[in-house]
Amino acid sequence: MASNTQYYELYRRSTVGQALTDTLDSLITDRRIEPQLAMKILANFDKAIAEVLAEKVKARLTFKGHLDTYRFCDEVWTFIIKDINFKLDNTSTIHADRVKIVSCNTKRPGEV
Repeated sequence: MASNTQYYELYRRSTVGQALTDTLDSLITDRRIEPQLAMKILANFDKAIAEVLAEKVKARLTFKGHLDTYRFCDEVWTFIIKDINFKLDNTSTIHADRVKIVSCNTKRPGEV
C-alpha cells in the first residue's frame, strides 16, 4: 500500500542534506541521472531522516535564553533565541549568541 504522506524538507538544509543536494546536482549536470530521479531521492531522504530521528534519538536537550523573535505561519513555528545556553542530558553547558529554531507539527492538518 503506497502512502501519500508528505514530509517536511527541513533537513535538506542540514550538512548531510546539502551534501546530498550538491551530489544530485552534479549527477544531473553530468547527465548521469534525470531530475525526476533526484526529486524521488530527496523525497526518500525527507522520509528517512524524519523517521530515523523520531525512532532513534532519545537524548533530552534543555535550553535557556532570551526570545528575540517568534512567528507562526502555515503550521510552522520559528523562534530566534539570543544568548542561549544548551544542556544535553545534564552534561556541560554550550553557549551560542543566536539560534533559529523551526518547529513543525508532526501531523498535517486533517490527519488523525
